[in-house]
Amino acid sequence: MKVLVRLFARYREAAGHDRVELDLPEGGTVEAAWEAVTSRFPALTPYRPFTLFAVGNDYVAPEQALQAGDELCLFPPVSGGAAGATPSADLVEVTAEPLSEPALVRAVEDPGAGAIVLFSGVVREETGGRRVKFLEYEAHAPMAAAKMREIAAAVRARFPGVRKVALAHRVGRLEIGESSVLIAVSSAHRREAFEACHFAIDTLKETVPVWKKEHFEDGEVWVGLASECDHRD
Repeated sequence: MKVLVRLFARYREAAGHDRVELDLPEGGTVEAAWEAVTSRFPALTPYRPFTLFAVGNDYVAPEQALQAGDELCLFPPVSGGAAGATPSADLVEVTAEPLSEPALVRAVEDPGAGAIVLFSGVVREETGGRRVKFLEYEAHAPMAAAKMREIAAAVRARFPGVRKVALAHRVGRLEIGESSVLIAVSSAHRREAFEACHFAIDTLKETVPVWKKEHFEDGEVWVGLASECDHRD
C-alpha cells in the first residue's frame, strides 16, 4: 500500500526532502514507516526518541496501523524541545487502584525542571445541594489512555518549556476525599507549569471518554446532559 510521509523542520533539512512516498505491506504500522524512512535517510535515525507522529489532525502511537493513502507526519520536538521532553517520557494511566500523588511527582522529576505542578481532582461531599455518598467512574480505557497521550503531546506543542507530563485517571468506586484524576507537569519555569496543568485538565474533561455517576442519599445519576435535566425544578 502507498503511504505519504511528510517531514518538517530539522527532519526536512537532514533528509533533504519534505516528503517521501512509501510502499508498505498491508497493515504496516507507523513504526514500520519510520524504519523505512530512516533506511533511506540514515541521518534521521538518532531522532527516533524525540519524534512525534501524526495522521490527519491527530497524534498517533508508533504501533498504529496505517491505511493506504494515509499521510503520516513526522514532527521533531516542538519549539526546541530536548531530550527528556518526549512522549515516551510521559506517564499515562487509567486504573482502578488508588492514585498516588508522590508517584506522579516522581514521574515528572527532571534535572532541567524549575517547577513541578500537581493537580488533584477530589471527590467532594456535595453537588447542587445534594449530599454525595460516593462516585463511580467508568471509562473506555484504551481510548482514554490514547486521548491522554494526545493531551501530553498537545501540552508539549503549546508549552515548550515543559519537561515531563503525567496523567492518571481512576475508575470504579471512589469515596469522599479520594482523587479521581491526577495531573503533574514539570517545567523550566513555574508559570508555564501552572498553565500547562490547567490546559491539561480542561482538555481531559472535554475529550477523554470517562463517565461519572454520582450516588446521593436520595438516588443516583450519570453526570452530563441527563443529570442537568434531572437537577431542574
